[in-house]
Amino acid sequence: MIDKIDKKILTIVQDNGRTSNAEIARQVGMAPSAVLERMRKLERKGIIKGFEAVLRPKDVGFTLTAFTFVRVEESVGTMDTGKALAKVPGVLEMHYTAGQDSYLAKVRARDTEHLQHILQQFGAIPGVRDTRTTVVLSTLKETRVLPLETDEQDTPTQNAQGAAE
Repeated sequence: MIDKIDKKILTIVQDNGRTSNAEIARQVGMAPSAVLERMRKLERKGIIKGFEAVLRPKDVGFTLTAFTFVRVEESVGTMDTGKALAKVPGVLEMHYTAGQDSYLAKVRARDTEHLQHILQQFGAIPGVRDTRTTVVLSTLKETRVLPLETDEQDTPTQNAQGAAE
């Protein structure tokens, strides 16, 4: 379990992974050595999986975003087809889902021709029965930042009169 200080540290590094240890320590009111130890502990536990640069897709030529539902012919709980789908270049996310479709893929492509090529690669994977793709016209919000500072467990509960307890 993580405490409020860990959440504050995680919020800071989610906002900017290049924030210095000294600056994190200043913001949470701890010694830099204590913050460093907490960061290492969070990494060892796998809570912090790594750090990456976040690119603006349009600026590197990926102007099209699409979500593709994939229906497959494989036993429930088997995810071999999903693992193969996840390896296709351009697939940013692959989710195993409940319902009619087995997988939901988030895809980035340069244009519609590139998307068509990606979908052809999907269709060439054994077990893929069909796909349904929705092309994104405009993205209003896209983030990987988890709202740690607003977790329900950190907010006071209200009594019947609406007052915080």
